[in-house]
Amino acid sequence: METTVLRRRAFATGAAAVAVGALALAGLTGVASADPAQGAAPTADHLSPGLLDAMRRDLGLDATQAKARIADEHRAATVAAALERSLGADFAGARLSGGTAVLTVSTTDRSDVGRITAAGARAEVVAHSLGRLEAAQAALDAVAREKAPTDVPSWYVDISGNRLVVNAAVPRAADRLLAAAGVPRDLVRIERSDEQPRALADLRGGDAYYMNGSGRCSIGFPVKRGTQNGFVTAGHCGTAGVTTSGVNQQAQGTFQGSTFPGRDYAWVATNSNWTPRPLVNGYGNGDVTVTGSTQAVAGSSVCRSGSTTGWHCGTIQQHNSSVTYPEGTITGVTRTSVCAEPGDSGGSFISGSQAQGVTSGGSGNCSQGGTTYYQPVNPALSAYGLTLVTSGTPTDPPTNPPTEPGGTWAAGTSYAAGATVTYGGVTYRCLQGHTAQAGWQPPNVPALWRAI
Repeated sequence: METTVLRRRAFATGAAAVAVGALALAGLTGVASADPAQGAAPTADHLSPGLLDAMRRDLGLDATQAKARIADEHRAATVAAALERSLGADFAGARLSGGTAVLTVSTTDRSDVGRITAAGARAEVVAHSLGRLEAAQAALDAVAREKAPTDVPSWYVDISGNRLVVNAAVPRAADRLLAAAGVPRDLVRIERSDEQPRALADLRGGDAYYMNGSGRCSIGFPVKRGTQNGFVTAGHCGTAGVTTSGVNQQAQGTFQGSTFPGRDYAWVATNSNWTPRPLVNGYGNGDVTVTGSTQAVAGSSVCRSGSTTGWHCGTIQQHNSSVTYPEGTITGVTRTSVCAEPGDSGGSFISGSQAQGVTSGGSGNCSQGGTTYYQPVNPALSAYGLTLVTSGTPTDPPTNPPTEPGGTWAAGTSYAAGATVTYGGVTYRCLQGHTAQAGWQPPNVPALWRAI
């Protein structure tokens, strides 16, 4: 099966509300305010009809079940993040599974079981911590950066199996990669794979754009860098200096930065004729509003908007996967069961109202199904100092901002997610990395700051 550079089951609605609803009653709902991840729990009334229709078709969920699942998955992500911090080096991953979407949190220490179950999750004791498996994956990544392996298309940490999975067309090729990286065989499960990943440089996701008047890709998500508007997309779509035109074939912008292979992200600065909106193209079924970029837990539903195949949904299989395309190895991508085809590359992956990433590559098609990887959006924002445009993002700063009431917040300062400032006698925590602008005072921009 050919793989290209470019997924879960229905909930039993009542049981899902009990199983995951219990997580919100375990005293962890307040964790969100201390977590740098962006966005509040999605509101059912703001979900796109197109997204709900795709979840019905691909996940077997009616509108009520889909809305309940999205809300429950957002709460599960908050609980999982809190337990990851609490368990520290013992943490071995979190995942949703089953018809009732049970949150399972794995640990290497049996004494953690009580803490996990008290938080409302199912506990699983395993042999290897997530840190140890990710260190083994990083060793493979380091070898692949020097020379991309032949006949080894992808590798990732499988949380449910507590192993580093290496997909290989020829098992001996996987053995050679493991030996070169010095990775112990007992950490690894080798699986046979016929995937042949390749970049989809001629694809579009949400709205189309064209590179240097020829190739075509897709806008991932609108962003801002100070007062400069733009968008993030796949790195394989263009290199710095490449010019773009929009879906209307009018002059649009220029690639400012691009990384591929290694990662697969880029950003394009647009001219003043283009205004960023917190939307993903719904293809005639209502656009989806983006409210943040909280990373969904493995096992969560995720949907993709693409101009070739429209809306398609599936589940997140593994975060932080590695995949080898003919151009080289890509690390840190998320593996999903969502299908994609040429024309979808660079486009938006979204879970509920939370931006997840941009389409990178995959295998198969939307007739027979396949595997698709996306480049998570948060690392791209961090790499280029960008701010995701959401429903709470402020407009451009006013020409004459008001007098400041005092505090540590200051325009022109770059703030990382999780940083704290004071303003007007109130302390705020930064929700997403950005460079502060006049007019973007913390109380004015709930997408960027939360009072604590």
